[in-house]
Amino acid sequence: MKRDTEAMYATMKPWRLFFIVALPGMISMFAMSIYSIIEGAFIGQKLGEGAFAAVNIAMPLVMINFSLADLIGVGASVPISIALGKKDKETANNVFSCSVIMIFITSVIMGAVMFFAAEPLCRLMGADDVLLDTSVRYLRTCALCSPLSSIFFAMDNYLRISGYVKTSMVINVCSNFATLGLLTFFLIGLDMDVVGSALATSISMCICSIIAMIPFLRRKTLLEFTKPRFHVSMFKEIAACGSPVFLNNVSGRITSILMNISLMTLGVKAWGENGGTTAVAVYAVLMYSSDLCWPLLYGISDSLSPAIGYNWGAESYDRVKRIVKCAYIGTAIVGLVSTSILFFFPDVIASLFVKAEDAMLLEESTRAIRLFCFAYLFRWFGVTTQGFLSAIEKPVLATCMSVSTALIFPVIILGSLWSFGLDGIWFNFVGVNMLTAILGVILLVRVGKEIKDRMLNKKVPTKDIDS
Repeated sequence: MKRDTEAMYATMKPWRLFFIVALPGMISMFAMSIYSIIEGAFIGQKLGEGAFAAVNIAMPLVMINFSLADLIGVGASVPISIALGKKDKETANNVFSCSVIMIFITSVIMGAVMFFAAEPLCRLMGADDVLLDTSVRYLRTCALCSPLSSIFFAMDNYLRISGYVKTSMVINVCSNFATLGLLTFFLIGLDMDVVGSALATSISMCICSIIAMIPFLRRKTLLEFTKPRFHVSMFKEIAACGSPVFLNNVSGRITSILMNISLMTLGVKAWGENGGTTAVAVYAVLMYSSDLCWPLLYGISDSLSPAIGYNWGAESYDRVKRIVKCAYIGTAIVGLVSTSILFFFPDVIASLFVKAEDAMLLEESTRAIRLFCFAYLFRWFGVTTQGFLSAIEKPVLATCMSVSTALIFPVIILGSLWSFGLDGIWFNFVGVNMLTAILGVILLVRVGKEIKDRMLNKKVPTKDIDS
């Protein structure tokens, strides 16, 4: 398995590599997002608009916790892949072992913070007296499971680096089914509220985290646990490589706070006293609708990152370009299909999360999805470009893209379109991704020149004999 994985990254034809690695990765990431979609459908249909809005208030805090695990997991994956490309397995195994320990410690600390500071944190997110209690109970339940659930995402990365792409996919699909079963049991069987939803998601992730560790504990993988050796340069490298994803997540959560505050204000202005809750609920429908599409984009980009990093470390620059080309073509197709589905079936998608009797919420959600969907005409390009920059250790450029996409561009457009009311917020995503695509083109031109110079300076041919 270990030799086969390295041979796959180094010599397999790029399109064959794409179908072997990226397709399972897409399924894996989509399965990971399905639990969120299922949760949204259960909460919206079973518990109603108020619970739906309350969970949307707490969710950014839950995602900030996961983003710290992503910071370490994704940040470690890049130097691990490059070290493997350089045949330096000792360094790769040490970074892997240290990162798992770091994720566990960080998750324990963040879980404690979220549990004991849940009330002020939810108020900070924009929760009023009506939504506060529900938001707090949801957040505290997630916090209790944080130490084990947070490591789930990192172990998924490490499985794919080690060539266990299908294993990763199976684990994620099983996580989806486990969440569905637990949601049914807690929300319908035991008639629980949002606490049951948080428990279902957390328990399934904890179980799958343990299962994902088994191949590594059996020492059957390309990566192996070794005695950890922590050093400052490793911390810096992990922080630098993980910062684009981390800052993207954190910036996105800050943007969510601003959006929730704006939604409460504009909702009341548009629809009266309870309009704020309705506006937040519509925004939640948009976020859950997005979970039908963006994981497919991220699944392609993230799945091919180990292969890109491996060949970058091996100085096979022509092969890097060929693999990246496959990634762009794949995500472009997904972006076009996603836009079409969201545009032509917004009412069907909205009805997954909204009760039929909530006519106003259903109508406004349908309208919002139809405005929001055009973001995917551009989003594919930004996701792929950021993933490529991260994979080749360009953290400054990748961070520039992530912070601009998640915070700077949304705030600028939010202010520019304020006079358009709630429609301005729904259209915000389209404007953000247009600007991100333009920024991506500029950064790609810069990196393209560097790759050309590296290829010219090599003393041996870089052409991939198997392409």
